[in-house]
Amino acid sequence: MKLWVNGELRDADTASISVLDHGLTVGDGVFETVKAVDGRLFALEPHLDRLVRSARGLGLPDPDLDEVRRACRAVAAANPMPLGRLRVTYTGGLSPLGSERGADGPTLVVALGEAARRPDSTAVVTVPWPRNERGALSGLKTTSYAENVVALARAHRQGASEALFGNTVGQLCEGTGSNVFVVLDGRIHTPPLASGCLAGITRRFAVEWTGAEETDLPLDVLEHAEEIFLTSTLRDIQAVHRVDGRELPGAPGPVTAKAMRVFEERAAAAL
Repeated sequence: MKLWVNGELRDADTASISVLDHGLTVGDGVFETVKAVDGRLFALEPHLDRLVRSARGLGLPDPDLDEVRRACRAVAAANPMPLGRLRVTYTGGLSPLGSERGADGPTLVVALGEAARRPDSTAVVTVPWPRNERGALSGLKTTSYAENVVALARAHRQGASEALFGNTVGQLCEGTGSNVFVVLDGRIHTPPLASGCLAGITRRFAVEWTGAEETDLPLDVLEHAEEIFLTSTLRDIQAVHRVDGRELPGAPGPVTAKAMRVFEERAAAAL
């Protein structure tokens, strides 16, 4: 495997960054995950736009997008595979121990790993830890993912592939790595960005292509929604057949199934 580290393509077994990189020591970094299909990168530009927004939110200098584009294409070409997860990581770089950032400039790493198509439906659980919709990192895609690691491990112990969070006021927010949609009276709804959820790229396309409405939703909407589905870069649109102890028989339901078809057709045309 070859990956890009700070300006050049390197073999994975010899590539390195400092153990004092701020992304490692304090989680001072941002990232993007891009779907690669036979070397073609889906929605790269929207992902790069969000990378810049996240970097600015952390106070990092804007990434050199020409270099990032070059890196993404070089890594995709060097690692041919039918379906891959391309990861762009951009950190505060070599820094002193502690929260203060160093003066050496940021670190850029681009890597690609194989991925498998997700099943059409999955199980999810809710977790008791709220997202802070007013926090400094709200809406930013940062490398500070420890909360997600803990929540996802809890989901896996309960036979689920995703954990869903509410926010501090008891509204439905998002998953550890996904956005969530519900069907009520035949209409599709998803939490607004003000809920604290990430502005998912797949979420954006799903809203645009299905006519979904951004709606403040109580967390307990999951107890009576007719259908539930998730969106993310590698899930695309994935139905939920169980949430906590509640089964949703026949998932994907008709509204979700239509959304899946529309998304697949539009995404294929965009590659």
